[in-house]
Amino acid sequence: MLSESITQTRPHRLCVAPMLDWTDRHCRYFLRLISRRARLYTEMVTTGALLHGDRDRLLEFHPRENPLALQLGGSDPRELVECARIAEGRGFDEVNLNVGCPSDRVQRGRFGACLMAEPRLVAECVAALQAAVSIPVTVKSRIGVDERDSYEELAEFVATVAAAGCGTFIIHARKAWLKGLSPKENREIPPLRYDVAERIKGDFPELKIILNGGIPDLDQAKRHLARFDGVMLGRAAYHNPYLLAEADRQLFGDTHPIPSRHEILEEWLPYVSAELARGTRLHAMTRHVLGLFHGRPGGRAWRRQLGERAIKPGADLTVLTDAAALCRPRGPEGLFPGTPAQAQAGGREINLVQEAEETGD
Repeated sequence: MLSESITQTRPHRLCVAPMLDWTDRHCRYFLRLISRRARLYTEMVTTGALLHGDRDRLLEFHPRENPLALQLGGSDPRELVECARIAEGRGFDEVNLNVGCPSDRVQRGRFGACLMAEPRLVAECVAALQAAVSIPVTVKSRIGVDERDSYEELAEFVATVAAAGCGTFIIHARKAWLKGLSPKENREIPPLRYDVAERIKGDFPELKIILNGGIPDLDQAKRHLARFDGVMLGRAAYHNPYLLAEADRQLFGDTHPIPSRHEILEEWLPYVSAELARGTRLHAMTRHVLGLFHGRPGGRAWRRQLGERAIKPGADLTVLTDAAALCRPRGPEGLFPGTPAQAQAGGREINLVQEAEETGD
């Protein structure tokens, strides 16, 4: 099957980026309902937190989330090895070393983007990880830090770390300023330099180079896949998760039916119900689905309902079903009151609401 072949030979063809406070287990489970093939990443977990904190909470995930990578933050090879072995034993499919986060807290811990200035230390960490686990070990980096942003320095970093056994680099195609810019500003102010990442791919054709940074949709993703081994979407996939609905078909050749937004919610409800029974607050889950109806009729009402009602004590499934009913197109009754069975043509969802109706966004 084409989709299986692509998934096996190009496992990073489409990835959803590790995003702090966003890609927790609830978010990842929801995204998996939209795309079966995209590779998902945890939030960054530091070695100190994993070794000395609540390990079960930090590493908990549903088996349905796989393929799933654990992103680690750290620079001590022994600690990284211990964490990677734990991750492999828990069923993660990959360990990714964070060499791209520019926050002050990360710098104080001597990991993240500041490690780009220490390629030999990163190489030592990678070599130790490769020797300790059988799952892939990958590195996520920027294209430079501060004034150390020449192509030659980036190429030296990649060559040094690759020689230690890393065959896959996820490159956020911006430099990072370690002083003077917040993490948010570091995602927006340094200009995107896809050309630099493309040059790395040209000079290191044997390596798998995954492009990250500013990719807004699948059309752009497909264009980049002509030059790179994979793409990684971040905030675009979080704020508008339904853009992943066609990813399996367009990028992997998977012909399974594309679920409508309401069908995704119906499939998500048993998970939400089980988590509520465990004591998880509804808002901890619904905060990740605010963008499901982005640009669609009722999208604004959907967000407002969840934002106002899901945070209240005792909020239950009726909050979701009531909010979903506000986004109903005209059609036969579904699980949600007034919810349609939505038509599809050529794999694209057809909304049966009159085009003249307010989109709500």
